[in-house]
Amino acid sequence: MFFYRDMLMMLARNRKVDESRRVWEDLKKEQVLFDQHTFGDLVRVYLDSGLTSEAMDIYDEMRRSPDPPLSLPFRVILKGLIPYPELREKVKDDFLELFPDMIVYDPPEDLFEDRESRSESEVE
Repeated sequence: MFFYRDMLMMLARNRKVDESRRVWEDLKKEQVLFDQHTFGDLVRVYLDSGLTSEAMDIYDEMRRSPDPPLSLPFRVILKGLIPYPELREKVKDDFLELFPDMIVYDPPEDLFEDRESRSESEVE
């Protein structure tokens, strides 16, 4: 499992989407099961690489996994989703449904707006 995780992480970091999908499909055919922490790591590296669609596909697989959900992988994913508010809300809703007694930290809304305006002013 860890070898495959590392392979998928390397492919994601190098933005090798087609190869990554092929490996993922092969793993599903071979019925390789990932634990919840590995799912969280994979989703996060895909998000950090800007591959949001692929990250959310893996997140959906995580949600269908027979392993009982753990809060830490969700927190790792939620942190990676800060730049993607709509996707973050979906995962946050899932998290709060699974762990109703837990709290999710929401960063200030202007956290990324300040970065974007600085980046735009640097370009000008």
